[in-house]
Amino acid sequence: MRAVQTPPTGAASAVYLTLAAQVLSLGALVIFEEIRGRRLAGQIAALGGEARGSEAVVGAVTVFAVLMLLLVIATIAAAVAYLTWLVRARQTNSAAAPTAPALAAWLVPLVSLVAPVMVTDELWRESRPPLERRGRWLTLLTAWWTAWLVVQALIVFRLLESSPGELTGLGVPELLITVVAALLCAATVREITVVQRSTHAIPTLRRFQLPRSRQAARHAAPVESQSA
Repeated sequence: MRAVQTPPTGAASAVYLTLAAQVLSLGALVIFEEIRGRRLAGQIAALGGEARGSEAVVGAVTVFAVLMLLLVIATIAAAVAYLTWLVRARQTNSAAAPTAPALAAWLVPLVSLVAPVMVTDELWRESRPPLERRGRWLTLLTAWWTAWLVVQALIVFRLLESSPGELTGLGVPELLITVVAALLCAATVREITVVQRSTHAIPTLRRFQLPRSRQAARHAAPVESQSA
């Protein structure tokens, strides 16, 4: 008998936590950029190659470096958590589900612009959700992926067009769309997790009900023989 795979609720929780950490770290970096970024960038440019006077900005540079490091760590953690959840969720539907296609959908350049949303939709359909939820799911999926693509486009644009008076070029627009994308991503993870929990709760319930029904049948058999 094949073992029943349980929905990865723990992996889903890890996705929620790491997405929150990513948003918070980006928010801290944007606040620093707004308050201190332009002045710090000007001070660094004014110093040039001279060491004298650099002590005045070393503290601010250290804070900026720490904020950047936190954002990088949170982003990597969110990516690892999401991919872990994705692989385990696919294995919940089928224990023999291959890992490579799900990882390649996100990691291969250009392919990652289209394939992840298709893999996620396939995962939702294989979880056997109620048909009446299809329209709502497609709306959520489209909104999430649109927001994700906008985030990528804004980041690339800021990196290419960043002026000398800015540290990263990231601002409030990038923070807001990232918050939206993170919330929608968490919503897609929750939707699939809820569907899988409801789907896999039925076989589990039947496993517990089956022994009881057999036991009731055994007790009923002597009664029927006595009455006969």
